[in-house]
Amino acid sequence: MPHQSTIVAGVDITPLCDAVGPMGPALRLPFLETFLGAETDEGPWVLHFHCYLLRGRDGRVTLVDTGIGSTDSPAAVWAPVPGRLLDELAAAGATPEDVDTVVITHLHSDHCGGSVTSGRPVFPNARHVIQRAEVDNVSDAIRSAILDPLGDTVHVVDGDAQIHPGIWVRPAPGHTPGHQIVETGGFTMLGDVLHHPVQLADPTIRYVYDDDSDLAAKTRLEQVARLRAEGRLLATAHFPEPFVQL
Repeated sequence: MPHQSTIVAGVDITPLCDAVGPMGPALRLPFLETFLGAETDEGPWVLHFHCYLLRGRDGRVTLVDTGIGSTDSPAAVWAPVPGRLLDELAAAGATPEDVDTVVITHLHSDHCGGSVTSGRPVFPNARHVIQRAEVDNVSDAIRSAILDPLGDTVHVVDGDAQIHPGIWVRPAPGHTPGHQIVETGGFTMLGDVLHHPVQLADPTIRYVYDDDSDLAAKTRLEQVARLRAEGRLLATAHFPEPFVQL
């Protein structure tokens, strides 16, 4: 079942748990010393894969990220496919046809893999909002598996953009060139700006799979400072619990 939903600025936000599975070595200290790996004294780092369903007062339905996808997804080579996003969506009272906007925070396979199955869009009535810098720098594999089948449903934005009244996407680069976050009212969905709760305590801790480690650290420091100053409700893709109140 989906996690408990919350309402922020008139938008009903429901976390959807697409999958849970162990992650290999990934976090590093500023001097690139291994920090957390597949096995520690406390066991493996278990990665949660969260997507978010946003329903506004106007009835518009937005999905943030599409998870790991099915067994034909690009994520199948490493993630615990198939994801259960569609089951979670149904439990939250929505169908793929209900979704009119999909925001893809970035084009890594665990965030966009559920957008396409069997060569066809999973959310047939939705536009798929992606930053231009992300589209311009996508891998050939993801372009072929995801962007090409999505075709003209891809809605490219360049910088801050209001996708529905009160719901914004904003660039937060570093993890990937066109990584973006989603905000409404006092709520921010940070995508992969943060991967592990330890980075919230110390945003200088780096992640080995950030595209530009220096830029990612700068973005992380800036975003965490802003979120704390504004006392925002934070959501991430991979924390065990989806919401953190700052």
